[in-house]
Amino acid sequence: MKVVGLISGGKDSIYNLYRCKEEGHEIVCLANLKPKTETETDSYMYQSVGHECIETIARVMQLPLYRRIIEGGSCQIGDKYIIDKNDEVEDLFILLKAIKEAFPNVQGVSVGAIASTYQKTRVENVCQRLELTPLCYLWDANQGELLQEMLNNKIDAITVKIACFGLKHQHVGTHLKDLQPLLIILHEKYGVHICGEGGEYETLVLNCPLYHEALKIKNVKTTVLTEDKTAPVVILCVDLEEPTIPVIQNQVTYV
Repeated sequence: MKVVGLISGGKDSIYNLYRCKEEGHEIVCLANLKPKTETETDSYMYQSVGHECIETIARVMQLPLYRRIIEGGSCQIGDKYIIDKNDEVEDLFILLKAIKEAFPNVQGVSVGAIASTYQKTRVENVCQRLELTPLCYLWDANQGELLQEMLNNKIDAITVKIACFGLKHQHVGTHLKDLQPLLIILHEKYGVHICGEGGEYETLVLNCPLYHEALKIKNVKTTVLTEDKTAPVVILCVDLEEPTIPVIQNQVTYV
């Protein structure tokens, strides 16, 4: 089926999109929810750290990108989602509705959820209303095996946020393949989620089989959100080099 990829720039959303293609689906466009500010926003639903790289990712994937600035908040935080016009979930509804109008043949939505029932339930609610099929190939996977699978399939990602006991300042900006041994140790000792599903870390994919050109980092800026000796919260803002691959027509559309 024809599929729109919900992407954050992180490993889960990008790898699920890779799995969609491996399953024979056609990726027609990408979709992203962007924070109002230039810094990370507090959201139950969306990864916002790394948002400055999303349009470049669309360019190296040579796919049109649809974006919407997040207007709503986390109003409905229960297990079940009740439609609320002020909730951030409705931003996703508006975004996917616009994409369905632009691509009437779109049938599926690629979703990188692994263990968050909160996120999966809400995406399913939106998809049901729009008569779209959510494709969640990573759901309920063994996280240790899944991370290894990602690395085996050439997902090259770095951490752009760390917020976990055992991860230190120097681990932000680290390639996942280099961080993997420590993540396994932290999982065995303290129950840390190896894929970061407990909010332990967020990532940015620099290269993968879906990219026509790897992302190249020009500069980075590190910001410490919480200074803590055992579990500091640190984010990385990434400034990318200009890709050599051209911008496609109507590359980015805001709705």
